[in-house]
Amino acid sequence: MLKKEEIIQNIAELKKEKNAIVLAHYYQESEVQDVADFVGDSLVLAQWAAKTTADVIVLCGVHFMGETAKILSPEKRVFIPDMKAGCSLADSCPADAFEAFVKAHPDHTVISYVNTTAAVKALTDIVVTSTNAKLIVDSLPKDEKIIFGPDRNLGGYINRLTGRNMLLWDGSCHVHDRFSVKRINELKKIHPSALVLAHPECPGSLLQLADHVGSTSSILQFATRSDNDKFIVVTEPGILHQMRLANPGKVFIPAPPADSTTDDCNECAFMKLNTLEKVYQCLDNESPEIFVDEALRVKAVKPIERMLEISAKHGL
Repeated sequence: MLKKEEIIQNIAELKKEKNAIVLAHYYQESEVQDVADFVGDSLVLAQWAAKTTADVIVLCGVHFMGETAKILSPEKRVFIPDMKAGCSLADSCPADAFEAFVKAHPDHTVISYVNTTAAVKALTDIVVTSTNAKLIVDSLPKDEKIIFGPDRNLGGYINRLTGRNMLLWDGSCHVHDRFSVKRINELKKIHPSALVLAHPECPGSLLQLADHVGSTSSILQFATRSDNDKFIVVTEPGILHQMRLANPGKVFIPAPPADSTTDDCNECAFMKLNTLEKVYQCLDNESPEIFVDEALRVKAVKPIERMLEISAKHGL
């Protein structure tokens, strides 16, 4: 059994030997984030996957993130530490059902959240992340008919911000859907000076309590710039690692799930399947590897590239 220090050293050596890069989402375990070359949200990971000169990408996140990296970099080998790391939000939008939904509304532009399979992306006109969703919706004509999927909470939030009436697919993230107004109000009574920072995948009633609503990167940036010293964080608690590193003098309180009677963290079990040991094994064994059918990839890459182009045009 290797010690943690040995695993970290082996990962560093394998990255150099194989010209590999490790990308990690904010929701990963802290020790996985610490060995990553870049840590970020879905937009940043997509941007790095598109521009890296590495031959090998190890994507420490969930399956659709590995797919996205492979779609953008077909010439590279893409691995994820655990192939079982799925996504409840992506699972809530089966490609065949979504295709029928799209065909039933042929005059609509289709916007899909990045938390979707390659097959759903292939049915899409523009992919978005929580960072750029409002920006991209605002870039379209005001009278344009839009389908937004699969997250009904994010779509509803963008509707309220923009005054649109996008047609929403009825999907959600199991982590963000488990947060509740009741538990947040309980925390606010205990910590009256704390600001509430919430991810837009949370239900609309909860977002109304928030002092700031934004993507994981936006939440991190807001906390870093704020003069306040205490925050209630309403998203997957993996982000707290980077928040604490950037703000050692501030207090960050993870919001518990609604169905918990304790202060348990509301973690994504899929994200936590990736471990430091699995990152090492993934690099060493070059497995499990992500593959995307080329015909499907050609269709799926277009809406992702459109997202990246619009984001770059506006400085994101």
